[in-house]
Amino acid sequence: MKTKKFWNWKNRTAVNQETQEPVTERTLFLNGTIAEESWFDDDVTPELFREELNSGSGDITVWINSPGGDCVAAAQIYNMLMDYKGGVTVKIDGIAASAASVIAMAGTKVLMSPVSMMMIHNPATIAFGDHTEMEKAMAMLDEVKESIINSYEIKTGLSRAKLSHLMDAETWMDANKAVELGFADDILRRAEDAPEDAVNPAEALLFSRKAVNAALVNKLEAKYHIPKREPEAPEEPGRSVDDILQRLDTISKFM
Repeated sequence: MKTKKFWNWKNRTAVNQETQEPVTERTLFLNGTIAEESWFDDDVTPELFREELNSGSGDITVWINSPGGDCVAAAQIYNMLMDYKGGVTVKIDGIAASAASVIAMAGTKVLMSPVSMMMIHNPATIAFGDHTEMEKAMAMLDEVKESIINSYEIKTGLSRAKLSHLMDAETWMDANKAVELGFADDILRRAEDAPEDAVNPAEALLFSRKAVNAALVNKLEAKYHIPKREPEAPEEPGRSVDDILQRLDTISKFM
């Protein structure tokens, strides 16, 4: 059994201000890649998470700082949190990207740090084989995308077409935009700061990697006045737009 986990529980005893009785505050931390070691085809890991989740009662707080990972693991965690009897407050203090954003949708309340980000995109996989196997992989990805949209739709109330478009563009949202679109309920503030104190809320930020790359390519085309080379045309000295696009694609894999 693999013991390395991407989650960690911390419990502390506090006093209920109304009843003055001791209560246990349960906090779950989801940090790093989801299921980096093992989850899929591993009956132990999901069962261990379920046992730890249900080992106590009452409301829980889930802190998320994850770039994503295994969508199967994320789906199971989402279902477990949705099925949990107590309240689930999700707090995003760094990033909730890809599969981690799906888990965040299970919160009865989702709060984001003002300096955190959320990212949603299309699912991806690795496939090997002939055209039949490729078609099966594409059909599988379509179904996975629909299942992911289910979680976003329940939380945000946005149309499936809108959500699909946001995923196609690999959309990044700051806290304000996530609240505006319904992916989050509010922004984390200091305890002494009341929400109504914010007279002029910050401008929301939303951008997509495709849009950023397209804007950069357009600027390069305009600056160097380089027409896009046709496939049959001989290559001219210097860097063509196609070459620049290839370089951008390579760079984007490390962004």
